Amino acid sequence: MKRFISDADAMERLGADIARAWRDGGILYLRGELGAGKTTLARGVIRAFGITEPIKSPTYTLIESYTALGVLSGKSLPPLRIYHIDLYRLQDPEELEYIGIRDYFDEKALFLIEWPERGNGGIPTADLAISITVLAAGRLVTLDNSAF
Repeated sequence: MKRFISDADAMERLGADIARAWRDGGILYLRGELGAGKTTLARGVIRAFGITEPIKSPTYTLIESYTALGVLSGKSLPPLRIYHIDLYRLQDPEELEYIGIRDYFDEKALFLIEWPERGNGGIPTADLAISITVLAAGRLVTLDNSAF
């Protein structure tokens, strides 16, 4: 599925739409060049779960975690842990072992993984791959779960 996104607000709304589809957890890959809008999309997903604290890119921390408030778009849900992971600074997938990444994937949670290709072999396969292409005006977002 492909969708044209005109601005940051539309990207966050798309993130909220995606959250409704993945409310039980899963692994989402976020692909795109620097500045494409991966973190903005992740922010939309995270905010849809009722998180009000600032959502920042985990470029330096690698992993930011959130606990969903048990609400998604006004509907009550069981608590859900959300991990926003940014692998941009990873030099080698082996580095994932040093941060104990396997332990994170042992729990049922929602994982939003930016730059997943840098974790090749060290992270599970995605349930949904999201690619963002920068256009002259706006973004083209491709959602693909057919290969998984």
